[in-house]
Amino acid sequence: MRGRVQGVGFRPTAFRLAHELGLRGWVRNDAAGAEVALAGPAEALARFRAELPGRLPAAADVQTVEELGTPADLPAGFEIQLSAAADGARVAGILPDLATCPDCLREIFDPADRRYRYPFANCTHCGPRFSILEALPYDRAHTTMRNFRMCPACAAEYGDPRDRRFHAQPNACPVCGPQLAWARATGAVLAERDEALLAAAAALRAGQIVAAKGIGGFHLLADARNADAVRRLRQRKRRDEKPFALMFPDLDAVAAACEVSAAEQAWLESPAAPIVLLRRLAGAAGLADEVAPELPWLGAMLPYAPLHHLLLRELGFPVVATSGNLTDEPICTDNDEARARLGDVADFFLLHDRPIARPLDDSVVATCAGVPIPMRRGRGLAPYSLPLPGAPDGWAGAGAQMKSAVALAAGGNAVIGPHVGDLDHAGAACLWARSVADLADLHGLKPVAAAVDLHPDYASTQGAAEWGVPTERVQHHHAHVAACMAEHGLDGPVLGIAWDGTGLGTDGTVWGGEFLVCTRAEFRRAAWLRPYPLVGGDAAAREPRRAALGVLREMGVADLPPGFTAEEGAVLDGLLAAGVNVVRTSSAGRLFDAAAALLGVCLKMSHEGQAAMRLEALAGDAPAAPYPFGWRGDALDWAPMIAEIRRGSEPPATAAARFHETLAAMMAAAAGRAGLADVCLTGGCFQNRRLLASAGRRLAAAGFRVWRHRDVPPNDAGIAFGQLAVAAARQRG
Repeated sequence: MRGRVQGVGFRPTAFRLAHELGLRGWVRNDAAGAEVALAGPAEALARFRAELPGRLPAAADVQTVEELGTPADLPAGFEIQLSAAADGARVAGILPDLATCPDCLREIFDPADRRYRYPFANCTHCGPRFSILEALPYDRAHTTMRNFRMCPACAAEYGDPRDRRFHAQPNACPVCGPQLAWARATGAVLAERDEALLAAAAALRAGQIVAAKGIGGFHLLADARNADAVRRLRQRKRRDEKPFALMFPDLDAVAAACEVSAAEQAWLESPAAPIVLLRRLAGAAGLADEVAPELPWLGAMLPYAPLHHLLLRELGFPVVATSGNLTDEPICTDNDEARARLGDVADFFLLHDRPIARPLDDSVVATCAGVPIPMRRGRGLAPYSLPLPGAPDGWAGAGAQMKSAVALAAGGNAVIGPHVGDLDHAGAACLWARSVADLADLHGLKPVAAAVDLHPDYASTQGAAEWGVPTERVQHHHAHVAACMAEHGLDGPVLGIAWDGTGLGTDGTVWGGEFLVCTRAEFRRAAWLRPYPLVGGDAAAREPRRAALGVLREMGVADLPPGFTAEEGAVLDGLLAAGVNVVRTSSAGRLFDAAAALLGVCLKMSHEGQAAMRLEALAGDAPAAPYPFGWRGDALDWAPMIAEIRRGSEPPATAAARFHETLAAMMAAAAGRAGLADVCLTGGCFQNRRLLASAGRRLAAAGFRVWRHRDVPPNDAGIAFGQLAVAAARQRG
């Protein structure tokens, strides 16, 4: 059996079914999944084949089944054997961490249960997996739980095939398992066990900031109703305006603050338990405005570990639950590291002694027309595997500079690792290198070749060069399109609409508003957004007013956009005239910035994507007609639209809505010109739900088959998978 069959209760399920049917043999993990050896009457064997899939827990996913001859010397009964020794690549699906199941939740709130108020309860249906895994196959000896010796009661559960903790590798209880501690940054322990949890609740009620160790790392917690506490957290974390994620006590509390569709509820309550972006209810009271300044959405999640359930039940109100780090740094995982790095941020620390094998940020998901948009795959949603036939074992996709993630080819699949972050920060760059080594070690492989971005200055490109293996360079936007194609099993040709902030083009300019005719191996640039100048290097990506200046100067308009003094304008115009620190770009992301600045929505950004988010929020869902646009050769000309926006003859919300509709109309026009049936929408701009929905409607109405990401993030976290897809196609010739 191949697929996700380790850590999900597969072996206990097979054991119980075989015993029911009177079959003899064994089940064990191996390097590629699980093996089941069976002997018995033909009717019983047929029933085993037919009934096993329906008996498996929801987290299991059997992708392929291969039947071989019966081994010799089967035992008289049926047993669970030790895992087979690994030989070659280990390609078994690695299970992400799973949110607390209803049975474990019931136990921790039952005064008669021996795990009453125990923050580390788990079973084969839930609990930590990837965050504690140190090697494959998935056995307790290969996890960070190996030093917690099970007490007789836990050992009895572990060995009883009738118990849901049968072979649950992280199994523990208050007698033998991990414990809580309440401490100061100095390390002084003030309380332990349940008293530590009660102390944390009291501190949060009092408006203090708590650093709490969870499954994949630390959260910084604060009362989401307390504006002063949230402001202090922003100041200490150095996070000016970027929205904070919130953890709510239960679904009713979420529904009191946000609109929740059936699809969004399903994600909130799923075993992955990600942060879900929800529209805030108009007039919903109780939350501090500072949690998500000037945005109509909240990032909401439900408790996903027993610790969270106990703490939020004690509090009864939502808390900010943001990553335990300073802005742009990797999340803290170790107790000593957290006290050192977060000592000036948190007032107190809620610690535990179960080691975390690797950092995992919370996953983030949005929905559009009921279909998920995975924005960040971390705890609960990573690692994940997608079929990639023909990809040689050991090929690595190095990924991009922003929102980086890595990928590794193993057993005909691409295994994509969790969110790493932006590699501009040295800590994230170190984590990138560790993530590559981590995936390779878990699968018994070493990188034998690397697919990398064209940009020579990306930390991922430079890091892959240090491996001393052959490299395959893949243009950034081709990788975006190839990721969407491979996700849906398309070979092409397709029209790929790849819109994002920046990516180095084959002509040496900065691309970002691309229409590419693609196969997986090759591409042709069919159309693009009209290029315009950006002055000031990295500052242009942080200041939408500079993008607005660039589009105005491209149009021949001498006026200054909002936000500039005459002196600043003169300096930048001088640089433009001299061509100093100026790039030309077709970036759709920067075009969003320009529109946001011209409408007065955002002139300078405190975090990446802020201008586009505010523009999307301003546009809302109201119907709107597109502005006029044109063509200049193969370039779609946005100048008529910008001229209308500058005229200011309609409310800013109407202009923002029309801006989105114009971009969608441009896509339909370019698709009509290309004349291909299949259109792939990809790139960070398609995290914008207004744009994604409008583009999908217009393209479908024009008769095109529209493909969008459902498993792979549309942003640069999908680049590594796309790089591998291109490299594999080129290898096949």
